[in-house]
Amino acid sequence: MPRSHVFHEIFLHVNWHCHDDQGLITPDREALVHGYIEEYCRKFRGVFFQGIGGTATHIHLAFQIEPFVAPADFIGKAKGYSSHQANKQLGADALKWQRGYGIVSLAALNLPAVLRYIQDQKLHHQRLTTKAKMEQYYVDLPEGVFVPEAGE
Repeated sequence: MPRSHVFHEIFLHVNWHCHDDQGLITPDREALVHGYIEEYCRKFRGVFFQGIGGTATHIHLAFQIEPFVAPADFIGKAKGYSSHQANKQLGADALKWQRGYGIVSLAALNLPAVLRYIQDQKLHHQRLTTKAKMEQYYVDLPEGVFVPEAGE
């Protein structure tokens, strides 16, 4: 656990998609794209990388944050950094993210299960065993609009 003067166990699981849900994260690009996101997590003060995974169309990221970190600020900058670096390496418009993201918090004791879920993304999507809460994202809604799942 990171050292801080404030006790905190703030763990987040985030996912976001490629522009128009395109399969831009091809197998030959996956390590590069995931590497840029992990690199940015490790550079960002107060963010502690836990795991990354995904498919050709989207990313899943787990991290811990200190209380002073604004998740929206960090996620926006991580998306910007990763697409900028990938496009510098692979060519213009090689990677473009869709607007928005999904985010859920989790307890520290659930982190191992979430990390397994993230690591096994390709398998979950192949078998259609994804968990709606962890796959949820909103991209074309006006700012500040939340649409709950049925039963919420």
